[in-house]
Amino acid sequence: MRFRSAPAVAGIAAIALMATACGGGGGEDTESGAETTLVIWSDPERAAAIETAAQEFAEANGVEVDVQELAFGDIQGDLLNAHQAGNAPDIFIGAHDWTGNLVRNGAVQPVELPQDRAAALDETSVQALTYDSQLFGVPYSQENIFLMRNTELAPDAPETFEELVEVGTALKEDGETSEVLSMAVGQEGDPYRMNALFASAGGYLFGQDADGNWDPDDLGLNTDESIAAMEKVAEYGEEGEGVLRRSIDTQNDAALFFDGEAPFFIAGPWNIGDADASDIDYAISPIPGFEGEGPASPYIGYQAFFVTEGSANSALAQEFLANHVTDADFILSLYEADPRTPVQLEALEEVSADDANIAAIAEAGAEGTPMPSIPEMGETWEPLGKAEAAIIGGADVRETMESAHDTIAEKIGG
Repeated sequence: MRFRSAPAVAGIAAIALMATACGGGGGEDTESGAETTLVIWSDPERAAAIETAAQEFAEANGVEVDVQELAFGDIQGDLLNAHQAGNAPDIFIGAHDWTGNLVRNGAVQPVELPQDRAAALDETSVQALTYDSQLFGVPYSQENIFLMRNTELAPDAPETFEELVEVGTALKEDGETSEVLSMAVGQEGDPYRMNALFASAGGYLFGQDADGNWDPDDLGLNTDESIAAMEKVAEYGEEGEGVLRRSIDTQNDAALFFDGEAPFFIAGPWNIGDADASDIDYAISPIPGFEGEGPASPYIGYQAFFVTEGSANSALAQEFLANHVTDADFILSLYEADPRTPVQLEALEEVSADDANIAAIAEAGAEGTPMPSIPEMGETWEPLGKAEAAIIGGADVRETMESAHDTIAEKIGG
């Protein structure tokens, strides 16, 4: 589906003239009288919101904005192919952890943000989109997992994972629920969700250098700290407390909670709509860490706008990102159509005041860690996930973690 903004009557702004002089990108030379078109790729969930929110920019610059829909999971691969073929969009929506791979493939260009615009964004979100000391995208929202609880069954937020297990176990033993906790593990594992507990117990995947950059040479899965962390997790696996089980996955985790079969649910923003439509009275709080250990640290994912390297409308695209995507009104327009936690501070303050869930989700992510954006991250998901699932099923922790470490090290050349 294609959404097209209505072109303004006003003449083309100087920035659009600069962009069109480059040719291509769906636009034509302004000397011919044709309109310039800024092409944006988005997933279907946000396409209409982006098109609506971009109206002001389109009208102010006398251009068209063509928002084209792709499945979010397809955008990165299709973008790399389109860039190689020379028919990529000017701008696309993506996840911050794509950055390293996009840069390695020469598919994105750095973005220059005025100091006041950068200061208006959450500092960590800007750091997450920075690679090799350059900013390669403008973040606009963040997401992280959190603990959702059935307040009828569990009125109070647990302060530790042990307290969660105690409350949930009592409910299960009394026959009020069939599960202590609904947390997706699955047969292949789920490192995205598991990181919260893994990090609480002291485990780590990649280390960071003195400047905070992720270091692929510091792969930590075979360290004593990470092995001890997974031993802690294993205590709650199928051979231990039975709280974490491979039979719970992303196909049934939400249903278990909404059907009242679990008092606690490791959920994400994508579950809010169903939660509101359900009969469950719920509350959101941070995932509790292990007693005596560090706080749970869920991965934080940032959604961002990127400018494609070689964009024919590069100057126009840069203007859109620098002075429109960073504008509170633009972010609020996106939020109204597609509620996601903003990283633009003024917008975040406004929506947090009106939406208790947004404030609670942001609080739940306060101890989170931005997902590593280095290209090597892509090689970790499958081996680590399978290792974690095997350990939850009762496999030897040290042997399994060392094997996963060796597999990933071979893949990344570390």
